[in-house]
Amino acid sequence: MSSCCSKPEPELEPETVKPSCCAKQVETSCCPSEKNQRDYLLWVSGSIVLACYLLGFWFADGESLPRWLTVMSSGIFELINKMWWGLAAAVVFVGLLERIPRELIMATLGRGGTFKGIARATFAGLLLDLCSHGILMVGTKLYQKGASLGQLMAFLIASPWNSLSLTIIMFTLIGLKWTLLYISLSLLIGLISGVIFDRLVVRGVLNANPATPDASSQGQALAVWPELKKLFAAASFTPQSIGALLWDGLKDSRMVFRWLFFGLVLATAIRAFVPLDTYATLFGPTLMGLLLTLVAATIIEVCSEGSTPIAADLVLRAGAPGNGFTFLMAGIATDYTEIMILKDLTKSWKIAFFLPLVTLPQVLVLGWVLNQMPL
Repeated sequence: MSSCCSKPEPELEPETVKPSCCAKQVETSCCPSEKNQRDYLLWVSGSIVLACYLLGFWFADGESLPRWLTVMSSGIFELINKMWWGLAAAVVFVGLLERIPRELIMATLGRGGTFKGIARATFAGLLLDLCSHGILMVGTKLYQKGASLGQLMAFLIASPWNSLSLTIIMFTLIGLKWTLLYISLSLLIGLISGVIFDRLVVRGVLNANPATPDASSQGQALAVWPELKKLFAAASFTPQSIGALLWDGLKDSRMVFRWLFFGLVLATAIRAFVPLDTYATLFGPTLMGLLLTLVAATIIEVCSEGSTPIAADLVLRAGAPGNGFTFLMAGIATDYTEIMILKDLTKSWKIAFFLPLVTLPQVLVLGWVLNQMPL
């Protein structure tokens, strides 16, 4: 199986060459050019994250460090400890997707540009138990395998905090009523946004995914379960094969890690210099409180595990269920890590900025409606 950065064999027929993230049509930053082999953003941000994590481990009391460094190191230590399992699981998923034929993935997701395909991508994001950064790794691989732009957006929007583990946490914090409402409305936004993005592609406003097979080349749809059984039966579970799977997953996730590390550094720096203890009084169930929540969600990047208790606090202490929903959803739509990854993946600033342009109006309207409902 070719790795992310392998070059397609020239003697193969064009229709048999699997699109890789390094093909000319879908080149991304996960494969640096020969002229620039070093990814300085990845190495610098990763080094800062590693240093702060070690400081957070060695100086847990923080008494020997300056206050700002204590906040940053403890914040990175806490966030890494919460999200590591999701990132590790995402690396495994990405490695597995590298070994699954594109035709089988598209048969599972359905045809791009259709409501059924968008619905399948939305529910796939709902069922996949990964954090918001882990879901980005899987989403980028699905796009490189041929998912449409609408399927990618529906998958990313519906999934980050809707995992099984976080759903249980939300239920224990805010109750069944608000948890089910949040899930239902996030699915609705994912579906609507997916349809809008695919329509924008059809009209030529946004570029289509060059890796998506056209209808004439898809041929007869594959039977998903029989094909999956064949793949599983032919799989080799040896230390060498498992190591190769993990290595491929790490390589293909490089584009996400570079912005994830940068986002962690920036988010914890904001924590160190921007006080957050007044949010409960400022972010009440008013129009101003809703807008301030949007600003806070834009500035403060936290992983899905970190955003869940903050959203619950907005519901319980600030009495603003719409603000809690806005904080969860706007954090996805305005997350600079996600926007930069989309730009690198699609090679288009336009597509990246259309994510908040399409989703934020929906989030604000639904947030305002939720704030009018009694607790």
